[in-house]
Amino acid sequence: MTKQVQQLDRVIIRFAGDSGDGMQLTGDRFTAETAQFGNDLSTLPNFPAEIRAPAGTLPGVSSFQLHFADHDILTPGDAPNVLVAMNPAALKANLGDLPRGADIIANTDEFTKRNLQKVGYTESPVDDGSLGEWRVHAVPLTSLTVKALEGFGVSKKDAERAKNMFALGLLSWLYHRPTEATVKFLELKFAKKPDIAKANIAAFQAGWNYGETTESFSVSYEIKPAKLTPGLYRNISGNQALAYGLIAASVQSKLPLFLGSYPITPASDILHELSKHKRFGIRTFQAEDEIAGVGAALGAAFGGALGVTTTSGPGVALKAETVGLAVTTELPLLVIDVQRAGPSTGMPTKTEQTDLLMAMYGRNGESPVPIVAPATPSDCFDAALEAARIAVKYRTPVMLLSDGYLANGSEPWRLPEIDELPDLSIEFTVAPNADDGETYLPFKRDPQTLARPWAVPGTPGLEHRIGGIEKADGTGNISYDPNNHDLMVRLRQAKIDGIAQDIPPLAVDDLEGDARVLVLGWGSTYGPIAAAVRRVRKAGGKVAQAHIRHLNPLPPNTGEVLRSYDKVLLPEINLGQLALLLRARFLVDIISYNRVRGLPFKAEELAGVIQEVIDSE
Repeated sequence: MTKQVQQLDRVIIRFAGDSGDGMQLTGDRFTAETAQFGNDLSTLPNFPAEIRAPAGTLPGVSSFQLHFADHDILTPGDAPNVLVAMNPAALKANLGDLPRGADIIANTDEFTKRNLQKVGYTESPVDDGSLGEWRVHAVPLTSLTVKALEGFGVSKKDAERAKNMFALGLLSWLYHRPTEATVKFLELKFAKKPDIAKANIAAFQAGWNYGETTESFSVSYEIKPAKLTPGLYRNISGNQALAYGLIAASVQSKLPLFLGSYPITPASDILHELSKHKRFGIRTFQAEDEIAGVGAALGAAFGGALGVTTTSGPGVALKAETVGLAVTTELPLLVIDVQRAGPSTGMPTKTEQTDLLMAMYGRNGESPVPIVAPATPSDCFDAALEAARIAVKYRTPVMLLSDGYLANGSEPWRLPEIDELPDLSIEFTVAPNADDGETYLPFKRDPQTLARPWAVPGTPGLEHRIGGIEKADGTGNISYDPNNHDLMVRLRQAKIDGIAQDIPPLAVDDLEGDARVLVLGWGSTYGPIAAAVRRVRKAGGKVAQAHIRHLNPLPPNTGEVLRSYDKVLLPEINLGQLALLLRARFLVDIISYNRVRGLPFKAEELAGVIQEVIDSE
């Protein structure tokens, strides 16, 4: 039968099911197909913290949202146009996010009396008319998959597990996604289990054929490729981009990279990715705890390597003493904090921006560190390079603040040309000429950067002590002299302050130059803020936008920018941490808008807040 093909400019799909239903894999594969097709895209994986929550319950629901379009997009979307619900729990957990008229594809095989009771349904919502506001497609995904796999020699249990591939095939047909890469992926994933590979491929193809032949779907949809800057693209997550940025920093600085890390959600994937690239001189050490991880990384920095440690908020708390040691020994060290919801264990798989004040002040004594925050998943690559540049040039630990939304989310990334990458090469200190009476001064500073020399241990003539006790200016000898301590504290602070002259000024997007309201952001709020600003401007509102990458030190023109607008709105996924710092520093009455729900902002929500501020003006 000939079916109608409808053109769309964008769509938002959410796959949702039990933790064991393979929703993350399904979403990843659909994303890969979409990236191959050439759409712009943005994703939002969302999964429970429990390793295996009780099957069929609300706490066990895992979801994956994908927004793709024929034009530039900035967020994974506010609300899905399509929900694939693999069981009643997935439907109930996500129904509140669905706009009226959205499509629901429900796996009716799982809407059993027992599964319905687990989430408080007395009747199946697919049958009782309660879903009348939505377009419901009742599809027995499980039984269709089992039927399609008869004769493949797999158990019923293994056949049922392939229902996510049936759903992927159906959605791939519905939105005209390329399928060859998924087939190759399944062949590779199950290379050691050929029967399972054939079964999953057959389930995927059966889902495609079901869409083609069933009367349940009379329309399929086409979203044309987006017009992107010419180049070679790949889909990339924030953690992958960070790992590649660190590898690039190692190559560009000509320093071996050493990662000392203890696995922690949502930062572990950086360790996993870097461990695959030993051919680039990358060394990864999975330590027994957070303190050992950062201690090993700092030791590697002392030994002349690019020392890196990765963690999340609880790990930063444990690493604080060693980061302070890196401050006083003035060694380059990258501390990557992929923020998550706290305090304590909090919600390990949910995102927040609540570690900024800890990054600024979470150490004893006056111990300033530069702070860099990426704005998007692909921007994590550039942020890693920038953090490394600052660390090796100024001989200082640097904090990089990513978060769970950036870490797990993905978007297209144009691979940079090698000649586009910055030159991060440095020169180690050479031994002084003893014949001229010169002696090595380990804390003699560069007059421009105030950085001390970086000496490779074991180099004759460069013997020196390091440690946590205060050192004398120049000689590095232990010193308890009050005036020397005051001097060293001020020198360390001046070194960090001076970085402000080595970073770009804060750029403002003010189309006509007559906006009176500025929306300011940092980190992962960039996408929702930019999307909200687009909406307000499209409705006729005048608003400016600026985004801060360097949080310490701030760009040198920050105060000037803030004072140029009548009102400054600052949305943060915390209770106003950057707003607190800016109010104290610049005496500007920042308007805070704060949510700490473990989720990114929605563009529609922020657009409403921006319009309220404009109207009050």
